[in-house]
Amino acid sequence: MSAASFAVRPTSARRLAGTGILLRFALRRDRVMIPLWVGVNALMVLSMPNTLKGLYGTPAERADLIGQMAGNSSLRAMVGPVFGDSLGALTAWRVGVYAGALAAVVGLLVVVRHTRDEEESGRQEMVASGMVGRRASLTAALLAAAVANGALALLVTAGLAGQGAAGALAFGLGIAGVGMVFATTAAIVAQLTESARLARGLTAAVLGAAFVLRAAGDSATDDGSSLLTWASPLGWLTNLRAFAGERWWVLGLLAGAALVQGAVAYALADRRDLGMSFLPSRPGPAAGRLGGARALAWRLQRGSVLGWSIGFLLAGLVYGGMADGAADLLGDNEGAREIFERMGGESGLTDAFLAAMAGMLGLVAALYVVASVLRLHGEETSGRAEPVLAGSVGRLRWAAGHLVVAFGGSALLMLLAGAGLALGHGERTGAILGACLVQIPAVWVIGGVAVLLYGLAPGAAMGAWGVAGAVLLIGWVGPALDVPRAVLDLSPFGHLPKLPGGEMTWPPVLVLTALAVALVAAGLAGLRRRDLST
Repeated sequence: MSAASFAVRPTSARRLAGTGILLRFALRRDRVMIPLWVGVNALMVLSMPNTLKGLYGTPAERADLIGQMAGNSSLRAMVGPVFGDSLGALTAWRVGVYAGALAAVVGLLVVVRHTRDEEESGRQEMVASGMVGRRASLTAALLAAAVANGALALLVTAGLAGQGAAGALAFGLGIAGVGMVFATTAAIVAQLTESARLARGLTAAVLGAAFVLRAAGDSATDDGSSLLTWASPLGWLTNLRAFAGERWWVLGLLAGAALVQGAVAYALADRRDLGMSFLPSRPGPAAGRLGGARALAWRLQRGSVLGWSIGFLLAGLVYGGMADGAADLLGDNEGAREIFERMGGESGLTDAFLAAMAGMLGLVAALYVVASVLRLHGEETSGRAEPVLAGSVGRLRWAAGHLVVAFGGSALLMLLAGAGLALGHGERTGAILGACLVQIPAVWVIGGVAVLLYGLAPGAAMGAWGVAGAVLLIGWVGPALDVPRAVLDLSPFGHLPKLPGGEMTWPPVLVLTALAVALVAAGLAGLRRRDLST
């Protein structure tokens, strides 16, 4: 082959030049996010054996659980089928789907941040002008996702080794495998779309579709054999059967899917120009239709609001339909009843379940409000806010447009969640709507913290994810571990009345609302006085 051919067709080494430096830079940028989400996921998994031991301490109780799950399609749709009666098998059943989903979320966020986000901001063009190979950025992003998932697999394997070394290894690798499947999915979508926001949204939609397929398949059969279950990577994790006669070949499916999707992502990346995409954005109208900063904020965030709204409505419908089934399943287990009563109150198991589900949806809504508020930070650091603010639009007016979408959108999500719960349950619509709406002040407090950090210390704005993650961990794991009340009270959700069934108490709701207002006001005051990032 001639020297000219080498000039036209770079070697693999040249295409990967600079990968190590970019990987170190990516891990440095994610030094807070990756450890936080890996830690939350690992703690959720590793805390489960002791919790389950307290709930189902005898073989008879565990056998009764398996029998009841076999006849309860609603709960199988939520957590999947049970394949064994050991504590390890029950742990894989109880948290496997959700641990895999969290790993998938981390994978997609890391990959999109270090690929399409970098191109959209213009930083990738500057990096590419140096001695950096064409594939270095994508490779570094995938390796960063692999580091996160590898750390999670190591923690899970080590933490569950006492339940069975083979099962712990299979479970850890399975969770990491799901994370890498969706990381490579995000890598493909990042080549197809021109917007990082759209790339995250489409990948999240794929993850949602995978969850729905798995839920539909598991509700139809009690052994994971449905074609719908096998159509989902989350279903593959279920069918890995960790601690219950491991199917090691299922790991080959996860590895093969990740490798094939990675190869497709590289092929697409080699065939497009930097900053371009295979699905370019449509040109706008000749005459602008945005009437101001608020209309611009809505235009930028409407897709996110729509996607979250659909998800909350569907989740409400599913959980509402499960309320009576959950009461039947847990009615004879005092330990399980105590956990739900700590989460949702002591007014009856069905009411406690509905209150617990309303609280869980409120915790998830806190993630939405943080993401929506931090859109301000993204607009500023990308340079898109500067030309807007160079005109007649003031900072507070610009920020207010995004905050209306963030705080109003979170209220809409809880309203839709309440409507779904009420429709799914079919009774007491007003009480169930109230149970969801009462979560809004606590959600707004988390959003207020994000505004405060962004306004006063934009460099620490991403710390809002840490606050949201800590609150999520307290709300999900705290009741199961029976942590002290002082720990539960660290979360604003710990002060809310337990509805439906409990007594409505207005003082904590009003105090949390006032706190949220104060946090937002302090953050906006800081934004008004500081310099913008350039």
